[in-house]
Amino acid sequence: MIKTAVFCAAGMSTSLLVKKIKEAAVKKGIELEIEAYSESEMSKHTDVDCVLLGPQIQYMIKKAEGIFSEKNIPVSVINTVDYGMLNGESVLNMIVKLAKK
Repeated sequence: MIKTAVFCAAGMSTSLLVKKIKEAAVKKGIELEIEAYSESEMSKHTDVDCVLLGPQIQYMIKKAEGIFSEKNIPVSVINTVDYGMLNGESVLNMIVKLAKK
């Protein structure tokens, strides 16, 4: 099971991408627990295997790394094209690499 938190400005557009990621995980037989949250909730969701930031808040990468690095939780920014095209499979591949599972 891979637990992932995705953060964006308000959590709205990212929820569509999360749905696509969940669909891709089912197709590939990967157990995934993934939720989208507003960036203001970062410090509340530190019980995950990896963290993704929406491209619109990539400027917050240092803040996110500060929160999650002490727990050895990798943080990355979702590719802008994958985000815009709602490419759940590509983002899922990124999650698997980050979580190393």
